[in-house]
Amino acid sequence: MPLRPDRPLRRTLAVLVPPVLAAGLLAGTGAAPASGAPGAPGAPGAPRASAAPQVPKQPVARGAGGAVATVDPDASRVAVEVLRAGGTAADAAVAAAATLGVTEPYSAGIGGGGYFVHYDASTGRVQTVDGRETAPLAMGPDAFVQDGQPIPFAEAVSSGLSVGVPGTPATWAEALDRWGTLSLAEALEGATEVAREGFVVDETFRQQTADNEARFRDFTSTTRLFLPGGELPRVGSVFRNPQLARTYDLMARQGVDVLYRGALGRDVVRTVQRPPVAPGVEREVRPGLMQRSDLAAYDAPLRRPTVVGYRGYDVYGMAPSSSGGSTVGEALNILERSPLRRLDRTQVLHRYLEASALAFADRGAYVGDAEFVDVPLQRLLSDDYAATRACLIDPRRALPKPVLPGDPYGDGGCATAEAAGGDQEGLSTTHLTVADRWGDVVAYTLTIEQTGGSGIVVPGRGFLLNNELTDFNFTDTQAAIGGTDPNLPGPGKRPRSSMSPTIVLRDGEPVLAVGSPGGSTIITTVLQTLVNRIDLGMTLPRAIAAPRASQRNTATVSAEPGFPTGRLQRLGHAFTETAEIGAAAGVEIRRDGTFVAAAEPVRRGGGSAMVVRPRR
Repeated sequence: MPLRPDRPLRRTLAVLVPPVLAAGLLAGTGAAPASGAPGAPGAPGAPRASAAPQVPKQPVARGAGGAVATVDPDASRVAVEVLRAGGTAADAAVAAAATLGVTEPYSAGIGGGGYFVHYDASTGRVQTVDGRETAPLAMGPDAFVQDGQPIPFAEAVSSGLSVGVPGTPATWAEALDRWGTLSLAEALEGATEVAREGFVVDETFRQQTADNEARFRDFTSTTRLFLPGGELPRVGSVFRNPQLARTYDLMARQGVDVLYRGALGRDVVRTVQRPPVAPGVEREVRPGLMQRSDLAAYDAPLRRPTVVGYRGYDVYGMAPSSSGGSTVGEALNILERSPLRRLDRTQVLHRYLEASALAFADRGAYVGDAEFVDVPLQRLLSDDYAATRACLIDPRRALPKPVLPGDPYGDGGCATAEAAGGDQEGLSTTHLTVADRWGDVVAYTLTIEQTGGSGIVVPGRGFLLNNELTDFNFTDTQAAIGGTDPNLPGPGKRPRSSMSPTIVLRDGEPVLAVGSPGGSTIITTVLQTLVNRIDLGMTLPRAIAAPRASQRNTATVSAEPGFPTGRLQRLGHAFTETAEIGAAAGVEIRRDGTFVAAAEPVRRGGGSAMVVRPRR
């Protein structure tokens, strides 16, 4: 396999990005003269009265030269142009992520964090960057408790108290430094252009704005940016964010230290400590604990990935503070003990649901930030432990839920009982997957947590702050079964995440990368996609599009319309219907070196898959 050049000379984006991109990535939308008046063409968030039609999203692309799958056509287009001009998968992933900060601002951005999983073809190694947000050093285990009771969850979300130290800019800098050929300024150029020129508003963006309208109106900076003129953005209009364009320009000039040690960080801390609450707002908006010293202390470290063997593949994931790699990996180890390819579909899905519940029970009991709690990761992912969990699965009936966690320190054995409840996690987040011509692969999941994050825009800076600290459990969820909760708040601690960016190798070569948004359903979405592809033999596009169900050790299974529930109900599974689960994006690398990029055909408005040289 040819290797990528060893950090070739920096290019300018005038060379990297074709003129069509510099002219405005949205095929003829153009930019109106700037104006400072709210609602005017140049104002923050201002929609243009008319716009050229948006290029249709294509959920599947096949071809050569590199591939990208995201939820958004502008992000995919920016990334594929970087690949076409000779950029690496890391370059393209950062460029796509920055663009998603423009077009998917309620799911991702520089006010959030994420996990970056990278396969380096020159070394054959999978490495990961932990860009998860951290709690301020002043945060203790009772931060979300008042008068002995947990703060109402919705109240905690829309507050400065929920905001963790952002990790996304540090992740970009680390990824570009290790595996990129572009400077940060070059990687941001395409996204900056989209922010300045605008993107076409679709029904998903409008609906997400409408869903958050009430709390957005509680903050003056958020209203100005996302409700220009006091109105919801119109479908088909062009939404511009000159504030974010200027922020990206600032980062391009000064680097990510402008957030962690500079003027941008000063504005973030001021906003967290004194949220810009609109006059007359009745809700209590709690101030946060973040200090500038918390920003200065932030680090996005490399972590050793999780890895399990499954049907001849090596499945790599993200280690704690994410629970994605450990929970997907444990569930796969449990399923490895069933001959799924020889079973009918009902039995395959039954065992998938049971393995999910068992792995989620262990997630709740044992997984947290490994710098603060002792996570028995190797034991949880061992074959011996998987055998003690797999033996609980009865092909004739579903286990009563929730089930107790197992004992990874014990001698084995099978026993079930009811366990304590789980945690709450927002359903936002976004995922992108990239592969380049040299064989490098990236699976990158990033988030601001809830759809719309904390709801608080940093005034004049054009981005929302996360509410990531509500991923901590507010009180001890394990006390009722004699355990200690590994996911309580703590100073400098990373809250447990479900993000599950995954890269699959066979004989040391990458064959598949996939991930999804969706809170704790991320884990089951990635797991089900792998089972669909590897065990049920679906193509990657079909594996992603198939109806989903999510069992997270709860009394009922969340299931999409079309998921086959009938025979599973007769086995004792109970279901509640939900409109959609997750929004996966993946790339498959074929034996001939070509790619299949796949995104959602329908969920979250559909995704966008592109390749550098499409197959004719």
